[in-house]
Amino acid sequence: MTTHDIYDLGVVGGGIHGATLALFCARAGLRTVLLERGALCREASGVNAGTLTMQMTRVALIPYALRAHAMWISAREWLGHDVGVVACDGLSLAFTKREAELLAFRAGKRREAGAPIDLISGAQAKAVEPGLPDTVLLAGHCVVDGYANAYLTGLAFRRALIEAGVDLREATPVTNIAREERGFCASTPCEKVRIRRIVLAGGVWIEPMLRWFGINLPIKVLVNQLAVTERISPVMRTVVGIASGLLSLKQYPHGTVVIGGGWQGKGDRESGGSELIPENLVGNMRLACHAIPALRLARLVRAWAGLEAETRDALPAVGPIPGVPDAYVCGSVHSGYTSGPYIARLLADQMLGREPALPLFPIDRLLAPAPPAPAREPPPTDEDTAQVSGKITSK
Repeated sequence: MTTHDIYDLGVVGGGIHGATLALFCARAGLRTVLLERGALCREASGVNAGTLTMQMTRVALIPYALRAHAMWISAREWLGHDVGVVACDGLSLAFTKREAELLAFRAGKRREAGAPIDLISGAQAKAVEPGLPDTVLLAGHCVVDGYANAYLTGLAFRRALIEAGVDLREATPVTNIAREERGFCASTPCEKVRIRRIVLAGGVWIEPMLRWFGINLPIKVLVNQLAVTERISPVMRTVVGIASGLLSLKQYPHGTVVIGGGWQGKGDRESGGSELIPENLVGNMRLACHAIPALRLARLVRAWAGLEAETRDALPAVGPIPGVPDAYVCGSVHSGYTSGPYIARLLADQMLGREPALPLFPIDRLLAPAPPAPAREPPPTDEDTAQVSGKITSK
């Protein structure tokens, strides 16, 4: 391609959303360039726990997550490469009366949205997952759950994108995008890249990216902590979460257990860095051992933190950029690893002139003044989280 050529599509950001969209658009015949500041699928898409769950997904996203789960399970067919996906049951555990009430409320709402979640007793939960303690009062049981290997997913997307003819440019940060007569000009440290249509898929960096177009869309930055144990004998066969939304854990086929989410680390999007908060990490490990007591004998071999994006209403920012023809945004989905491929494919369908099977999530709703906060479920009490303390988030 010469300096006078122009791409049909430019995608800024190479996580699950950007990579999926670029892949489907390139396969449909669009000359596509993907510009990624670091390595493909190495930010939020590469430092998460890989959970593919309905029980930690926002109610409004359940229809999307169900379809996305099917995409993950069939990834070898549409992606062409293995992502280490494992389909298994999922359990969300309640240890106190307050957690049981919270679990029943949330499971009911998600079930109304289509998630196949059943409430089962502690004894029934132990029949599903023998490694649970006798202290489980109630559990949400979902047969649509599982996990993927985030590292293998990045490798799979890289191969698929190259095979589809995408011009994949890693270690290429975009410093500005300007409107031109024929489309857009994306400035990078090495050159200017000209593009007819642009998609911003930069996760936590979508907020500063949108400022290039004079749009202020606040994006909250979460800093999730994760840890992995040494290889141990099988101690669990499901994905296990906590009813109050603290964290998830699962054991991979080779024996390691990944513990993700829970009490937060620290970091910021300006530096792009993140770090662990030891006392919060200890709290996460205590809660994991409370859920699966056999983990008390395991040693941690590695722990890390990563940035995750969230909009004001915790729903995606996906659709056209208001007032900027041929410009789109795709990302910032809370727990977006599960639903990311399907949501990105919906936007690709719209850009290719096809009617999306489900509605997108235009950002117009997020640009208006914030509405009064609706009544929300009361948070867990001190009794519910007596094992540990600190700031928490779902994962």
